Amino acid sequence: MGNKKDTNWTLVPASERDIAAVRERCRQLVRRRAMVSAGVAAVPIPGLDVVSDLRLFALLIDDINQEFGLSEQQIERLKPKFRLIAYEAAIGVGGMLVGKLVTREVVMQVLRRTGFKLVARQATKLVPLAGQMASAGIGFFAFRQIGYQHVEACAKVAQELVLAGVHQPA
Repeated sequence: MGNKKDTNWTLVPASERDIAAVRERCRQLVRRRAMVSAGVAAVPIPGLDVVSDLRLFALLIDDINQEFGLSEQQIERLKPKFRLIAYEAAIGVGGMLVGKLVTREVVMQVLRRTGFKLVARQATKLVPLAGQMASAGIGFFAFRQIGYQHVEACAKVAQELVLAGVHQPA
């Protein structure tokens, strides 16, 4: 009885139209989370925005992967042939977070890519009000950019799976 099956999972989008719809939903999600990140960045408590961004970004990546049917669990349910295509496509587009279990360390690696922005955000907090607004703006654009890159990586992987016939009967 302890082995419950998870029946609440999303499949890889079945067509270009489906991929476009999922891409737009995910881009909206990225913008909403980026706004939350910017709001937290405007609070003049050093370090709060970094901790918040780590959590928000980890949840965002998980949600995007899930929407595209590319979470680690979803990819493991694919036939071996399609699993290989998914991982090869993810590597090919530089989607290091596609189909992976997102950990705090992985998120830190991604955020380090924008390390200069984090330093700039912290430095701008030294100037009252104007610094907080600048920090919020930098935070919004950095978060949004990283999120959009992940959405595009997932869309490309999903497109490769559709082209390979993931939804065609065997």
